[in-house]
Amino acid sequence: MYRWNNYFWERIMIFYYILFTFSVFLASIAQILLKISANKKYLSKKDEYIYHYVIFSFGIFLLTTFLTIFSFNGGVPLKYAPIIESSQFIFVLILGKIFLKEKLSKIKIFGTLLILIGILVFCLDF
Repeated sequence: MYRWNNYFWERIMIFYYILFTFSVFLASIAQILLKISANKKYLSKKDEYIYHYVIFSFGIFLLTTFLTIFSFNGGVPLKYAPIIESSQFIFVLILGKIFLKEKLSKIKIFGTLLILIGILVFCLDF
């Protein structure tokens, strides 16, 4: 009974980690949508904020806030939050390359590698 119970809770924890990572990915999509809307020309200042990409992006940000809170309440320790959140830079880099056709400079690649190394170092048990 104890082993099954432990296995069950490990699976539940994995769900919350995946949910938190998914919320970070959704926030990355919202950032890409905001970048797309920032590159457009508008007739008035009001149109910049009423544009459907902007409204949809803020809705996604609100959703990701609730998903993050739900993940923390589910048991994801706060010490993992900066590590999982730092993956957002990697998601934005990849999505920017795919959807915005941004160029990958050496500095962007170097910064992404530093983020990945930081994530790996944090995950190592010393």
